Amino acid sequence: VKGADVAMRRVPETLPEDIRKVVEANAAKAGFTPNVFLAYGYKPEHFRAFFHYYDVLMRGESGLSRAEREMIVVAASAANACTY
Repeated sequence: VKGADVAMRRVPETLPEDIRKVVEANAAKAGFTPNVFLAYGYKPEHFRAFFHYYDVLMRGESGLSRAEREMIVVAASAANACTY
């Protein structure tokens, strides 16, 4: 799926309950549904794998604080011209 196509899609109507809770909680917090949710929403096993990886990186044991990890994410996003 090309980037422009993903941006025009909505979260699938039939999501497993665990995934729907993550999507709804994050959309309420951010005020929008991130494209990564839209893309992975069509493949629940990929959604779970992506967020497991994210949780390990952002919440796992590390010498870095959560704030330091977030700063790395922001810097990497800016370097790659990613708007979020």
